[in-house]
Amino acid sequence: VQLHASGGGLVQAGGSLRLSCAASGRSFSRYNMGWFRQAPGKERVFVAAISWGFGSTYSAEIVKGRFTISRDNTKNTVYLQMNNLKFEDTAVYYCATSGNKWSIREMDYDYWGQGTLVTVSS
Repeated sequence: VQLHASGGGLVQAGGSLRLSCAASGRSFSRYNMGWFRQAPGKERVFVAAISWGFGSTYSAEIVKGRFTISRDNTKNTVYLQMNNLKFEDTAVYYCATSGNKWSIREMDYDYWGQGTLVTVSS
């Protein structure tokens, strides 16, 4: 499985960005997908996940109400819509898959994209 994240950039606080993660592989529709982020000098943390079946989602408290994860299985792509961005959202964002295992733990994610940088100016 190969994952390619894109859509990062520089945005002012209060603005929006949509990240995309394109996946290779015939079984994308059966992958649970997640987004994580790593701020400068900090550990990588969970942001949001979406299941492969019903498309159930779960988001970290710090982004609930602002970020939305979604997927389009016809395009083998998962998205992260980020609204009302804050300076503290500045980070490298990574997409990853945990296969058919539902998890929000980084250790359960086997394949990772290369990351895309989001910079929020205050």
